[in-house]
Amino acid sequence: MNLPDNLLPSGWYWTGQGLYALILLWAILTAPWRKLRDASPLNVWLGACVLLMALWSVKTGIKPGLNFHLLGTTAMTLMFGPRLALIGLSIVLTAVTLAGMSGWQGYGWNGLIMGALPVAVSYGIYWLADRKLPNHLFVYIFLNAFFGGALAMAAAGLGGTLLLQLSGAYPPAYLYHDYLPYFILIAWSEAVTTGMAITLMAVYSPLWLSTFDDARYLRRK
Repeated sequence: MNLPDNLLPSGWYWTGQGLYALILLWAILTAPWRKLRDASPLNVWLGACVLLMALWSVKTGIKPGLNFHLLGTTAMTLMFGPRLALIGLSIVLTAVTLAGMSGWQGYGWNGLIMGALPVAVSYGIYWLADRKLPNHLFVYIFLNAFFGGALAMAAAGLGGTLLLQLSGAYPPAYLYHDYLPYFILIAWSEAVTTGMAITLMAVYSPLWLSTFDDARYLRRK
C-alpha cells in the first residue's frame, strides 16, 4: 500500500502510529532473540531483510497510496516466527521509507497493513494446520506457504482498501472496482513465489525454517 504523507486526516495517522508502536514494542520485548545469537541464523535474518527491501522497491501504482508489490511476509513468518518476522519487516519498511517510497506519517498504517496483518494471517494458518492437520510435507508447503501467502496478500489488500474507504481518501466504488480486484492477481504471484521459496528451503536448508521440523514432517511411517 505504501501510504504517502497527507493522504489521510491527521488523526488517522496518529492512530496508526500508536497501534503499530504497541505491537512492535510487544514483538521486541517478547521476540526469541536467542535464535539470532549465532552468526548463521543472524545472517539469514539480515539477508532476508535485504532481499525484501529489494522486493518492496519493485512496485507499481495508479494513485498515491494505491500501490502493489509482493510482500514476502508469509515466508518471513515461516522462517523466523511472527515476532522476528514483524521486527524484520519493520526494518524493511524503515529502509523503504528512508528511500522516499513511503511517507513517515503513514509508517504506522503501512506497518500494520503490510506487516502485522499479513504476519498474523500467515501465523494463524500455520497454527491451525499444525494442530488440526496431519504432519505432512505437502500440507506444510501447500497450505502454509501457497495458501498462506495468497491469503496474507488478500488480507493486506482488503485492510488497505477498508482504511482508505473509512478515512475518506477515495470513494468506495473506485476502490472496490479499480483497486481491490487486482489483489487477486498479485495474491497468486505471492502464493507462487512464497511456495517456491519455502519448498527450496524445506528441501535444501530446513534449518532456515523455524516452523519446520524435518524429523517430524519427513519421518517414515
